[in-house]
Amino acid sequence: MKREISTKKEAWLHAVRLRTLPLALASIFAGSFIAAWQNSFRWEILVLASLTTVFLQILSNLSNDYGDSVHGADSIDRQGPVRAVQSGLITLPEMKKAMYLFGALSLISGLSLLYLAVQDLQIFLLFLGLGLAAIWASITYTSGKNPYGYAGLGDLSVFIFFGLLGVLGTYFLHTYSSNNLAVLIAVALGFFSTAVLNINNIRDIDSDKLAGKKSIPVRIGRSNAVKYNWSLIILGNLALLWFVIYSSEWFSLIALLASIIMIKVARGVQVAQSAQETDPYLKKMAISTLFWVVLFGIGLLF
Repeated sequence: MKREISTKKEAWLHAVRLRTLPLALASIFAGSFIAAWQNSFRWEILVLASLTTVFLQILSNLSNDYGDSVHGADSIDRQGPVRAVQSGLITLPEMKKAMYLFGALSLISGLSLLYLAVQDLQIFLLFLGLGLAAIWASITYTSGKNPYGYAGLGDLSVFIFFGLLGVLGTYFLHTYSSNNLAVLIAVALGFFSTAVLNINNIRDIDSDKLAGKKSIPVRIGRSNAVKYNWSLIILGNLALLWFVIYSSEWFSLIALLASIIMIKVARGVQVAQSAQETDPYLKKMAISTLFWVVLFGIGLLF
């Protein structure tokens, strides 16, 4: 049964979706842990990168609420949690203003990060372009005339921004260099982050079908989407094994303790019989991803 929203404050908290923020921080922490492993960690980079990614994640959540309301995915047929605009307590113009606010905050925070971290103009412009691309991706996932999330491209976007760019970009800003082994952890975070989105889309598969949102689960069916979910979790942990083999940092395998939770999540999604039963695993997968990163960092540094 859906939990009703009774106040505007509750509606805004639902729109921000605090439970997604641990996932946003996971790639920043992973890149920072690897930088510390290479003795190139900078606190100011961690703080500003974390702030920027949280602003971007909130922007994405607000845009998703706005876009799904406009395009019909948040209709009365939707079985997931009630959305802010859907509740009627927040209007579309109010949501759009909030999107502008967090878009501006993301840009200001990102520019501050680049000002401190980057000395070369060409690299500054490259990262500025990537940051603007991240803002664009956050807004156009379900908003605009041709939202790419409705074409089933959300998984690719999450893999790139929450995995590759999140980890490798953070590492570069700390160290001003690249690291081939960091790619394996970036890939792992990409897989885990994509699993979070996939669970979200499995939950909303019926309402997404009605709205014409062709997410991966809608395209391949629930049964195959569950198998896809298992593969994302398994491949992410295999990437860790490859990292350990090549780096000989065996204590990093402590991160596999978090995979126990991930396996329970995958099993829970598989046996869930409704959107309400599936929904809690979204939060559990996001938190277990951050837990995986923290354990990885502890094993890497100690």
